[in-house]
Amino acid sequence: MKLEDKSEAPASCTNTVGNNSCDNGNNNDNKHSPESNSYNACDDGPQEAKRSRPSEKKESTEISGNASRGFFPVHTLTTTDQVRLKAREMLQSALESGNIPSGAYESEFLAIRIESSIYDLFNNTDPKYKQRVRTRVMNLRDSNNPNLRLNVLMGHVSPDKLASMTSEEMASKEMKELREKYTKETIEDHQMAVTGGTETDLLRCGKCKQTKCTYNQVQTRSADEPMTTFVYCNNCGHRWKFC
Repeated sequence: MKLEDKSEAPASCTNTVGNNSCDNGNNNDNKHSPESNSYNACDDGPQEAKRSRPSEKKESTEISGNASRGFFPVHTLTTTDQVRLKAREMLQSALESGNIPSGAYESEFLAIRIESSIYDLFNNTDPKYKQRVRTRVMNLRDSNNPNLRLNVLMGHVSPDKLASMTSEEMASKEMKELREKYTKETIEDHQMAVTGGTETDLLRCGKCKQTKCTYNQVQTRSADEPMTTFVYCNNCGHRWKFC
């Protein structure tokens, strides 16, 4: 006589092509049609299929510091010329010769851009190019003119602008004021010594040693100070003044 196996089949997950469902001995009421592409896992099974894949982190392509602002197309400024490479090293060293403020551009990229702008002015590395580089380096290193270096680092003075600036334009504010003062005094000296002066032979020119002079006296300081005498040599054109 055959004995019937009454043991219950264990609950299991059955997988069919295009149709994955959980079978715990009940009717397959939850089965999807073969046309469905959805995936149902067991209630107590892994949930990977229900979870969306974590988004992959994009690899950062930013350049450290403010060079990432798009201000420096470095890939277009490459060179193998040893003279130009040395010039860039000198410019970078000059830019780093003092404290670098927060938010400053990268000195390496600034140096590349400055040198390239200078090179564009001459299209070679002749003595004029080298002299232009040297004057930029000296002015950037000038401890009496720290604002120039800071203005370049912060982008207030562009590399293109620095490459074409004159010595007068690169000078400090104090030096500009001093030069303006001297220029004004020179003009005044010239005008006062020539216009309406008094001729005299009591004053001797320190240049040609002649005594054919014309002088003017003007109150250039406070009333209790002596007048300033402006002298013009009629023989050689030399000018001087004294109080």
